[in-house]
Amino acid sequence: MLRMSSLRVLRQTDLAEVLDLFARDPVCNVFVESRVRAVGLDPHRLGGEMWGHVVDGRIEAVCHVGANLVPVEAGAESVRVFADRARRQGRRCASIVGPREAVQPLWDLLERDWAPAREVRARQPLMTATAPSTVPGDPRVRRVQPEELDVLLPACVAMFTEEVGVSPTALDGGAAYRARVAELIRSGRSFARIEDGRVMFKAEIGSVTPSACQVQGVWVAPELRGRGLSVPGMATVVNESLRDIAPTVSLYVNDYNAPARAAYRRVGLTDTGTFMSVLF
Repeated sequence: MLRMSSLRVLRQTDLAEVLDLFARDPVCNVFVESRVRAVGLDPHRLGGEMWGHVVDGRIEAVCHVGANLVPVEAGAESVRVFADRARRQGRRCASIVGPREAVQPLWDLLERDWAPAREVRARQPLMTATAPSTVPGDPRVRRVQPEELDVLLPACVAMFTEEVGVSPTALDGGAAYRARVAELIRSGRSFARIEDGRVMFKAEIGSVTPSACQVQGVWVAPELRGRGLSVPGMATVVNESLRDIAPTVSLYVNDYNAPARAAYRRVGLTDTGTFMSVLF
């Protein structure tokens, strides 16, 4: 039987069906679902388009097309459809990120036209926890207060630059990034250990849905690394997040970062999938 397949830009009227699609894997899809739940599917509010691969009138997969290109629930046919549209449109994103099983074939189809990539992180374990850590948490790790924005911000910029390889202040002097950090603080999703005006450890909950949340920006001041701050600090973040934010805590980490992976395992996070990122 001939299948009718097409790609279209999704609108707010598609919201219920898109949320059903996210529910297939709420942990893996937490980033895009969090954005959609916050602002809906209107491209102006979303900060980009949401492409839908529609087969016989049903949305089979979606792709968030903004600062990041993120395929969601995309099998082989959906990847080909998304790659064809992305190739014709031209690269506008700073990265491709998502489940390795979708990102790798998507990049294989786009690499000839979109190369060179600044970096390809081919294997990034997705780690999750659904139970509190048995490791004692650091009682000095707490939610950051709004008046501490200027204390926290330099640590956030340092972490971002170290992790991504470019400064988040490069495009607009840091205004958008500062606003994002302030938003996370206001929403109670920024955690840190701050002593004498110095950030020693920090982490944020970047994405939240009713089913899951995703930790980002884990950072220890360079001069304090190796002193045992990350494990109890992360234990506090995981436990507070499970108690107040979502029933599953997740993060993804570069496979070559053995110390971070070991620390997360000690806290109680386990490997449940693999992400991949292509950075431009």
